This record gives sequence, C-alpha cells and structure tokens, in this order.
Amino acid sequence: MVWFETILVVLTAFTGLVWLLDKLFFAKRRAQAAGLLDEGKEPVVVDYAKAFFPILALVLGLRSFVAEPFRIPSSSMMPTLLIGDFILVNKFAYGLRWPITNKKFLANGEPARGDVVVFRPPHQPRQDWIKRVIGVPGDTIGYHDHKVTVNGQALPYRVEGIYSGVGQGVDATGSERLTEGLPGRPHYVLERGYSAAEGDWTVPEGHYFVMGDNRGNSEDSRFWGFLPEANLRGKAILIWMNFDRHADDWVDTSRIGTRIP
Repeated sequence: MVWFETILVVLTAFTGLVWLLDKLFFAKRRAQAAGLLDEGKEPVVVDYAKAFFPILALVLGLRSFVAEPFRIPSSSMMPTLLIGDFILVNKFAYGLRWPITNKKFLANGEPARGDVVVFRPPHQPRQDWIKRVIGVPGDTIGYHDHKVTVNGQALPYRVEGIYSGVGQGVDATGSERLTEGLPGRPHYVLERGYSAAEGDWTVPEGHYFVMGDNRGNSEDSRFWGFLPEANLRGKAILIWMNFDRHADDWVDTSRIGTRIP
C-alpha cells in the first residue's frame, strides 16, 4: 500500500507546514490587523490543518514505527493465515525505517528462521507480500519431494490430516496438512500431490530465503530468488480481524486475537 503511505506522509507534511507558517507569521499579522469588524479569524485551511495535523502525525508515527495493519489477499500462507485475515505487523522488530523509502535508520534485530515477515519483493517493489523465513544468511536450503532441508538436515514432518478450506480458500480443500518441525518454530503447511520448484539454494549475506506455508500455491524464493534485508517491512505478530464475504460466516470471531506462529 505504497500509495496510502505516500498520501499520509504528504497530508501530514502539508498540514504541519500550514500550521507552522501560520503560527510563525500569519497569526501575528491577523492579530495586528484585527478591528471592530474584523476579528482576525483563522482561514479555513489553517483551521483544518490545526485540527488534522496531530491526528495525522499520530497515525503516521504509529503506522511507521510501531505497528501497521495489513490484510491477507491470497492463499499462499494457508493454513496459518486465511484470505480475509487482518493482521498487525511489528514495525520495529527488524529496525526502524523511514516511510515511503523504507530505508533503515536504526538497527534493532534481524529475522530468525520461522518468522512470518511482510516485505516488498524485488520484482514487485510497490506491493507488500507476506511469507515465512526458512533460511537466514549462510544457510543452504533444499526443497525436494515436499520436504525442506536446512544445512543438510531434513526437517521432521507429521501428517495432521486432509485440509478443508473455507470461503475464498476453499480451493485448498483436499491438500494434506502437516506440521513442519522447523527448530523452535513448528508450524502447519499444506502440500498438494506435486512438488513445485525443487532445488538447493545458499542464502547470501544480507538476504533471506522465504516460503509460503501453502507450498503448492506460493510464489516465493523458490521462484524469484532471495529477499534482500532492505526490503523487509516488519514481523507479523497477530490476527486482529477476519472478514471474508465468500465464507458462510463473514466474520470469523474465533481468529480474532490469534498469535501468528
């Protein structure tokens, strides 16, 4: 949502500048020129700027440096995240970044294996995507016959049964649901009857290898390569709402407040 971020920054800067210029220059002139018939009233644009600037500045600060809401638009992270989930993303987990440019100005931790991250993919720099970190710098990641290896060690898998999708995710019905034993971060994955984009990859410095939990329906590092650290937006931490008008229950209240594993 680069366009929304840009609009928010522009409006905040504009209202703040109008308020500042009026306070430094024009308010004094109005007061000096005020007479019996002229009460020195503020122009409408100044009145609106003073009213909206604090609100816009607060929203921009929270959204840029604390937490930002995102909506899940695709099925690539099923069954962990469903289409229609609204999530909160921790914006300071991997360092503070300036809005619009996404340039880091304060370091504060790095992604770990298993983190679910929001980022801007190298080939779609104006879009926000979400995947799970499987490989960190220096790791060698393999994906063969539905199984992931990390530095030559195969991850353990436990079959949980056949998945039944709901709403816009109904197409995933029939997939096999498994628990993938990523050390310290076990999580569910979905597998189809074919193995997509097999291979082995060594993660370079300053990059990460990311995959969707819906392994048969995820455009991830297996296809477009490594995720640069500079493209990170934050760490997904919580589902705060679910709304899918294609589901029998448009709002799934059971998902509200669910932490993202």
